[in-house]
Amino acid sequence: MHIHILGICGTFMGGIALLAKQQGISVSGSDQNVYPPMSTQLQEQGIELIQGFDPRHIPEQTDCVVIGNAMSRGNPSVEYVLEHGLNYRSGPQWLAENIIRDKWVLAAAGTHGKTTTASMLAWILQYSNLEPGFLIGGVPENFGISARLTESPFFVVEADEYDTAFFDKRSKFVHYRPRTLIMNNLEFDHADIFENLAAIQKQFHHLIRIVPGNGLVIYPEIEKNLQQVIEQGLWSEAELTQSTQGWLYKLIREDASHFEVYFKGELQGEIQWDLIGLHNANNALAAIAAARHAGVPAKHCCDALVEFQNVKRRMELKGEAAGVAVYDDFAHHPTAIETTLAGFRAKVGQDRIIAIVDLRSATMRSGVHKETLLASLKAADKIIIHKPDEFAWQFPQEQLAQFENLFILSDLDSILSKVKVMVQSGDKILVMSNGGFGGIHQKLLQQIME
Repeated sequence: MHIHILGICGTFMGGIALLAKQQGISVSGSDQNVYPPMSTQLQEQGIELIQGFDPRHIPEQTDCVVIGNAMSRGNPSVEYVLEHGLNYRSGPQWLAENIIRDKWVLAAAGTHGKTTTASMLAWILQYSNLEPGFLIGGVPENFGISARLTESPFFVVEADEYDTAFFDKRSKFVHYRPRTLIMNNLEFDHADIFENLAAIQKQFHHLIRIVPGNGLVIYPEIEKNLQQVIEQGLWSEAELTQSTQGWLYKLIREDASHFEVYFKGELQGEIQWDLIGLHNANNALAAIAAARHAGVPAKHCCDALVEFQNVKRRMELKGEAAGVAVYDDFAHHPTAIETTLAGFRAKVGQDRIIAIVDLRSATMRSGVHKETLLASLKAADKIIIHKPDEFAWQFPQEQLAQFENLFILSDLDSILSKVKVMVQSGDKILVMSNGGFGGIHQKLLQQIME
């Protein structure tokens, strides 16, 4: 059997490619503007990656074309598939039909923290010798791969609320039928497909509807947007995080690199690890609750997380030069940016932080967050925002006036030039983007060494 994947370098579709290959299926795929870590991961696994969407790239003997949600009508390969009546599926549908149909699915959903929480959960189950399969929208360092197929009944999936495909506008996660569901948080995002917060909440309630009665829904007590979803109906058991009635952490170190874990007021264990930030402590609580539902004692979960290695592109140190450290992080929403910077500040103390933000996501590009973005960056000493000239919107002038060390630049060369002038030994440069950003990390390091 052979499948061809359109949009194979997306984090989700790349995972589909790995699972199919591990199942013994022949796999090829097309994409454009590819960048690591997914492109290199596919190459390492021996999966053919073809640049561009020429229909001739689809092998003649293809049994199914799996179409990523970045593909739309007008794409030459999509039009060819439709005109010639080829068998096709969305990625989530293919996953549901071929990989997770008979599995105990543990899903991590939410606006922020899905990738990290799913990675923590998969690692806890692996540490407990449960050998889970998984599909995660990133590369967990404990595994070195974003997707894995095993004989285990357990399968961990990052449950994304983004739409499934051009022909299926439901959220991806409604295909997964989880028995254990984590919902970390819920904010307005994906402005290109959702009109408002209520539209996203509707999709989250579709997800809750398919959790069985003997399943478990895990969510933070303090998240009002999720509470509104729960109030629409819940037919499963629930456990709260960030709650005295459920799971709670107590910090030992301010940067959350060391904390205790409690369940209903009783100490379960403690975690001392390399991660920082309250958001990661919250992610840990959710992962522990989910693993406990699968039968892993909470103390064992804590022990596992002591050995957890974070996902690539989550506060990842890319290198050091002339006393300057360059970090990469995937944060691309004001809330994620603020929590990431808060944890980073607690870690580095008084060292200068140069924050570079790439307005790449559809939501950021639309200007939806123009009222809240600047406030999320206050923990940085110097701020550079990549805002291409074609963006018609502007930041509020009253907010711009509050920042003396803010620079809004339209291209990569201008950003590099600005950093060259301002950087000094001891600085920490934190780049936040959900894309490749023109290879900025290595260009910064090279420039600093010159």
